[in-house]
Amino acid sequence: MRFALSTALGLALVAALFWFGGVDANELGRTLARLDPLVFLGALALHSAIYIARAERFRVLLPEQHRPPRASLLAVTSAHNLAVYVLPAKTGEATLPLYLGRTCGVPAAESIASLVVSRLFDLAALCACMAVVTLALCLGAHWEGPLALGYAAVAAFAAGAAVFLALAARGDVLIAPLQKFLGMLGLGARIEKHAGSLKVALRTAGHGRVRGAALALSFVVWLLIFAFYGVLAQGFGLPDGVGFLHASFGSSVAVLMNLLPINSFAGFGTQEAGWVLGFRWVGVPAEISLPGGVGVHLVQLFDTVLFGVVGHVLMGLARRK
Repeated sequence: MRFALSTALGLALVAALFWFGGVDANELGRTLARLDPLVFLGALALHSAIYIARAERFRVLLPEQHRPPRASLLAVTSAHNLAVYVLPAKTGEATLPLYLGRTCGVPAAESIASLVVSRLFDLAALCACMAVVTLALCLGAHWEGPLALGYAAVAAFAAGAAVFLALAARGDVLIAPLQKFLGMLGLGARIEKHAGSLKVALRTAGHGRVRGAALALSFVVWLLIFAFYGVLAQGFGLPDGVGFLHASFGSSVAVLMNLLPINSFAGFGTQEAGWVLGFRWVGVPAEISLPGGVGVHLVQLFDTVLFGVVGHVLMGLARRK
């Protein structure tokens, strides 16, 4: 029932965007047909690189004695990303410690700590990138929003990057809110059992050389994500003068919308709303950005399902061994 309602809500949000934006639904088919197969394959290669970088970051954040082989970890993170993407309200995040425990024998405390700290580094890197991109756009000719709002966003993103980086260094302070979140997912008993070891794991995961390597990998991940969105956005068609920097900002707003724990099935509706809003601020009207945003989302869903299915198959083979 939850899946059906989430899917219906996502489709209704997309339909509402087309209706209220005055966008011809037939334009979606023309936009999808515009994508060059070589662009699709290039985006698929970028998506593969994102998965490899994410898996390596999880591995770096795990203690050396619990680090699984890279191939096994890549399979687990691919399956985990599918669950995160298609399940509503970010409930799929809870699958990582389960998959790592059953497939690779990683203790729950270490896997949860790796997940939490990696997400904090994600937010820090995303905020830092958005601060730089927003500042560059405010100083350019394609920013359509109020300049005061743009500069305020730059300051807010820079402050957010500093806060999330500080939290990554002291992830143990998040034990209490993490207990509440996992309790909502039905995993409250698990974290209660491992609260002491989890506090130590969170403190260890964000320190020293580990912190530097994980942060560097986080920037690699987000640069690859922006490249993925930028390649597809331009492949589906953007007006003259709207380049990679503008596509990076527009897609980053869509990413922020997807980070909210209110997304529907696969983020449909919320991601498109963020895409239209972000591209409107750089001068791209909804009749152009919305069909392209839906096209990008469909490619992203295809890639995610493909990698997720392969990950589940490989996890099954690993368990048999």
